[in-house]
Amino acid sequence: MPRVESEPETWPEQKPNLTKRDSETGTEWDWEFEDSESEGKQPPTGPPAPPGSLASEGDDAPSLPSEGKDAPPLRTDGDDAPLPEGDNATPLPLEGDNAPRLPSEPDVAPRLQLERDDAPLPEEESPEPVAVCGHRRRCHTDCLEAPLSRAFQWLGWQVGAHPWIFLLAPLMLTAALGTGFLYLPKNEEENLEYQYTPVGSPAKAERRFVQNHFTTNDSYRFSPSRRSTETNFISILVVSHSDSLLDPATFTEVSKLDSAVQDLRAAQENGSQIQYQQVCARHRALCVPPNPLLHAWQVNKTLDLSSISFPIYNHSGQRLYLTGFFGGHILGGSLGMGQLLLQAKAMRLLYYLKTELPEDDVQSKQWIIHFLDQLNNIKNSLALEKIEVVHFTSVSRRLEFEATSETVVPLFHLAYIFIILFAVTSCCRFDCIRNKMCVAAFGVISAFLAVVSGFGLLLHIGVPFVIIVANSPFLILGVGVDDMFIMISAWHETSLADDIRQRMSSVYSKVAVSITITTITNILAFYTGVMSSFRSVQYFCIYTGTSLLFCYFYSITCFGAFMALDGKREVVCLRWLEKSDPKWSSFKKSCCFPFGSVPDEHGTDSHPVTLFFRDYFGPLLTSTESKFFVVFLYILYLTSSIYGCFQVEEGLDLRNLASDDSYITPYFNVEEGYFSDYGPRVMVIVTKKVDYWDKDVRQKLENCIKNFEKNYYIDGNFTEFWLSAYVQYLKGKSQDPNDKNTFMNNIPDFFSNFPNFEYDVNISSSNEIISSRGFIQTTDVFSSKDKKIMLFQLRSIAEDCQIPLMVYNQAFIYFDQYAAIVENTVRNVMVASAAMFIVSLLLIPHPMCSLWVTFAIGSVIVGVTGFMAFWKVNLDSISMINLVICIGFSFDFSAHISYAFVSSPQPSVNQKSIEALYLLGYPVLQSAVSTIIGVCVLATAKAYIFRTFFKIMFLVMVFGAAHGLIFIPVFLTFF
Repeated sequence: MPRVESEPETWPEQKPNLTKRDSETGTEWDWEFEDSESEGKQPPTGPPAPPGSLASEGDDAPSLPSEGKDAPPLRTDGDDAPLPEGDNATPLPLEGDNAPRLPSEPDVAPRLQLERDDAPLPEEESPEPVAVCGHRRRCHTDCLEAPLSRAFQWLGWQVGAHPWIFLLAPLMLTAALGTGFLYLPKNEEENLEYQYTPVGSPAKAERRFVQNHFTTNDSYRFSPSRRSTETNFISILVVSHSDSLLDPATFTEVSKLDSAVQDLRAAQENGSQIQYQQVCARHRALCVPPNPLLHAWQVNKTLDLSSISFPIYNHSGQRLYLTGFFGGHILGGSLGMGQLLLQAKAMRLLYYLKTELPEDDVQSKQWIIHFLDQLNNIKNSLALEKIEVVHFTSVSRRLEFEATSETVVPLFHLAYIFIILFAVTSCCRFDCIRNKMCVAAFGVISAFLAVVSGFGLLLHIGVPFVIIVANSPFLILGVGVDDMFIMISAWHETSLADDIRQRMSSVYSKVAVSITITTITNILAFYTGVMSSFRSVQYFCIYTGTSLLFCYFYSITCFGAFMALDGKREVVCLRWLEKSDPKWSSFKKSCCFPFGSVPDEHGTDSHPVTLFFRDYFGPLLTSTESKFFVVFLYILYLTSSIYGCFQVEEGLDLRNLASDDSYITPYFNVEEGYFSDYGPRVMVIVTKKVDYWDKDVRQKLENCIKNFEKNYYIDGNFTEFWLSAYVQYLKGKSQDPNDKNTFMNNIPDFFSNFPNFEYDVNISSSNEIISSRGFIQTTDVFSSKDKKIMLFQLRSIAEDCQIPLMVYNQAFIYFDQYAAIVENTVRNVMVASAAMFIVSLLLIPHPMCSLWVTFAIGSVIVGVTGFMAFWKVNLDSISMINLVICIGFSFDFSAHISYAFVSSPQPSVNQKSIEALYLLGYPVLQSAVSTIIGVCVLATAKAYIFRTFFKIMFLVMVFGAAHGLIFIPVFLTFF
């Protein structure tokens, strides 16, 4: 956005008076010089001196020539404008936003155009001008901005002088870095746990402990609750079309489906086939049955399905645990070890496959993929009438997540088309000289080059490319064209009569600092995301921040060079139109200027939207009635946002990693509707050596187990602990469990009678129990909030126990995100906000401006977070990325508006607000609209991660623009 100019410098021995006048382009300032008798010097013919060079200081600093005694005085646009005193007191023209324009009269001698920053004069010869309106001196806060402006002024001159070098060098760099796409992973598997779970989470440390102290055996003694990691599996949910599936006819259909699945054979590359019996997890040499009650019915078809107890069914002296295998049930009176199962709407078939050995793991996954390919054929061949079937596998989430990346590629192309159309339309003029359609199109290409360069560099370095990074180009595309709009706007403020180098120097001195500020804030906002505990967030922020850095570099080099070349086209076009050819004169004008006259080569151009902000929107917004309405609107906004903040759900629902039309979506819907009564089965682990034969130790441990069972989320009927069973076993044999030798020597016999417990006790070679574990059953864990509370409470109970305990389940790896997401979000937002505050103090160090920037950042974050809940967006690693993004945009939208306000020389606060909107309203609006267009195509995406990105970016843009264009301009008038 255009930089707010500091006070212009005056020339030696001249007494300036500053008076205000109004023109078609807004408030301008006429400079009068009294008693000017000094002789001027010729203006510089070369480039402005680079910062720090001797040419910018000392007696050799160039000054303006005096126009002499015969030069006519400058005519002012108003009766009240004071005239210069003396015959020789000719006012000097100054270029810039506030420069007075020459009258287009032939008898007026041509004047030399001088950019205020082109040739800075020595400080001792440059007295500060005083604005007569307001009677106050302006606060100087450009300690860094002024030298940066001079540096960019010099760079602009060089770009204008050597455009082909600055154009071709970035193109060659892009070609070199683009070779990094050769390292883009193609067939590499996405590790969802690595990307979307917190780094260094407690559950990962707990898992390492379990893996180091306990073993499993998938081939002989498989137990899913005893595994530390997720095993290969296939889960089929069967839903009855009737009220219950507990009848022989429905069981017959389910049994046919089960037989068809187990008969599948997957072909290998060597021609051999993989059968289910080869890869199934086994218990006592038999494949683990997919459903214990179905297996019992298949063995004995006369089994009475109307007399089944739930959740534990005693079948021929063997306990069958039915939790998790039947859902949508209705229970009757007490029966056996549970209650009578009157109805069951759904049934689960769970096929566990071998995972431990690498070769078994590969074959299991091959068989699963073959199952996915053949299931629809199986359902069609069986012509199932009584049941509906949905399915899910251990590899489904990864496969479906990878498939979503293919759906976003066409949207990426569509986004570029929309951005080009918007850029071309917004830069279109019915004027063949000022028209910037080609320049706008190249600005979009420049953003694309930045994506290629940034991504290519990071791929060369070896930074992992994860699927969520596919969102980044949409954001870079929208943000990248913002700098283009700002530079084109500043170009229109230059004169056609000036040399290209002078025009480029003027553009860079005005906007390059502003572009630098916004780039620094955006990059800082993204690089703070590297501190996140989520790898996906880290990689996204690294890719996006680096690409934005290239986007900035290409804007001030490649795009600037193209704009300079287009400036030469303007000159050629203007000279062609000025040729005296009566025959073609009218044709030229009607063709090149169908709706206007030939532009004045000494004049500048104002966009109609900027005039709208000055003449209509600004006065309307600063009226008393509008201020009351804006305050009421903000109170309503803030109240709704705060309410929504307390309604936001935390955590990433893993079903959202797949597209909407994926087969896993109906699976999770059925599971949530019928099988959510019981949660994961949790290990309770004794982590250190204790004297299990000590009665007091056993009592403390038993008290801890009772504390777990008293918890709301625990069903005490399913507690399983080897120590309780072992003590009963010893007492049944009339052995003393309090004697150490007796206790330790009878353990092998106990394991031979109860082999499942063998994997729950870790006995060292010195015959000491290093660690052991039991199991508790969770229940009523429905929402992410329940998961977070349950995990926190169980860990608290374990910490409070007098015996060193630990709780673990493989699902805790994902549950930890619920606790980490809020902490990560708050930390990243606070660090990024602090960075924005420091940047605002350094580059625009006005205290009032910094305070309003901080206020806007906090207000936008609260608004986006609150309205996330209304739009059904969870606070997860994906939305956390966007909250970090909104910090940078909040800064962009508010910092320059507030700084323009506090720097304005206007006498009243309303006029200051109107001037700020006039200078910066249109760039802010273009920035918001271009970014929304860049991401709007994601609204049509079938994947949650892409739609969420659109939703939050839309909120960020709307609320950020509302603060910059409505709330901040009004609130500033109150102080």
